[in-house]
Amino acid sequence: MLNPFFLQGSSGEQNLVQDLINEQIRMYGIEVYYMPRKYLTTNTVIREVIESKFDGAYPIEAYVSSYDGYGGQGTILSKFGIQDIDDLTLVISKERFENYISPLLEGLPGVELTTRPKEGDLIYFPLGDRVFEIKYVEHESPFYQLQKNYVYELRCELFRYGDEIVDTSVGEIDDNFVDQAYTQTFKMVGLGSTAVASVASIFDGAVTKFNVTNRGNGYTSAPTVTVSKSPGTIAVGIATLITGLFDFCSDSPESSKVQGIELTNPGSGYTVAPMVALFGGKGSGAEATASIADGVLGAITISSGGSGYVSPPTVTIVGSATTEAVAVAQITNGTVTSIRYLNAGVGYTQAPTIQISSPYLVGVGTYQFNEVVIGSSSSTTAYVESWNVTTGNLELKNLDGEFVIGDIIVGQTSGANYKVISINTDDTDDAYADNIDIETEADQILDFSEKNPFGTP
Repeated sequence: MLNPFFLQGSSGEQNLVQDLINEQIRMYGIEVYYMPRKYLTTNTVIREVIESKFDGAYPIEAYVSSYDGYGGQGTILSKFGIQDIDDLTLVISKERFENYISPLLEGLPGVELTTRPKEGDLIYFPLGDRVFEIKYVEHESPFYQLQKNYVYELRCELFRYGDEIVDTSVGEIDDNFVDQAYTQTFKMVGLGSTAVASVASIFDGAVTKFNVTNRGNGYTSAPTVTVSKSPGTIAVGIATLITGLFDFCSDSPESSKVQGIELTNPGSGYTVAPMVALFGGKGSGAEATASIADGVLGAITISSGGSGYVSPPTVTIVGSATTEAVAVAQITNGTVTSIRYLNAGVGYTQAPTIQISSPYLVGVGTYQFNEVVIGSSSSTTAYVESWNVTTGNLELKNLDGEFVIGDIIVGQTSGANYKVISINTDDTDDAYADNIDIETEADQILDFSEKNPFGTP
């Protein structure tokens, strides 16, 4: 027979036990952060969480049951590298969670359960500066004392990051996830400057253009262009290659041919057209001739290479001539490095004006950490890992496609927008990862960069 002096389950007795437990946890426990998981994308068939986010952290006191150290297998060395497999068991007050945290979670989008801690949520453990994932919530231990349960026992494992979005605004938590995801770094341009160039000299008996009479075959690099001597200055040309022109009788699918020869210096003093020869490049058969004329423009001088060019700018030569000159620009890292003639013109008597088109000049704003960005051309979305306005480096993670050169990446929260000038697809080097060493060694056995060693599909 039960003791008649105790009601065995009255609200007063239950509240007393709950108050005593709360006080004990406050005295002997520690303050942790509870981080609810928000489901952004789930599989509608098996309810698999494809994409999730943690953007809230709520402090709550907890008693550490595993007082003598972490549970689990500890730190092990496996074929996948060094792994920490640690467990942690925490006890929190049921009343404190329901009265303090549950009301804060109600109505939040993506949070499916607010009445109790749930599996998949995270706990930040400040003593070890580590984040644990709740694997199981035991809500019936101790088992119905005075007909009620008073605590939640959280059985946790060390959290293994899997591209989740973590942005709690609590520095000691968020710094655990810096450089954890696979990222791509983009060189962005916002405020460019226009290149400036000029031509000061006009020559008689100069090469006005090169004519390729045989493209040759099998080139892996541009051959060297050699022009015969002149009483004045020897002309200088640079060959360019083209791929995709396939001759079934003599060519291989990987072969390149000579596309043309561009003039960097038309030379001077020629009385007859010079001989032209092409050597090197591991190919053969290319042939070309030169045309000479009077009133030919001299080499173009670049006084400022500008900045912010995503693609080679248009070069316009404004002047009076029998045949107007045509030139093209080459860029490196967004700067014009050289301008070459396709045709140096004929019949110039005065130096013309060189006009170079402007780069992208409208880039503004500051990208925010973990904000969503979208490429205007590719429609690719990603999250911001870091942004350096000084260097123009934008590091993105969780890409759902591929950004392209020239994409304007727009921040959906900040409104920042800059244009992509270059892309670094190499992921961040990891001191524990051996992928670079493995690839280097493997390439000495099978080199996939040259061709498919198992045959051409």
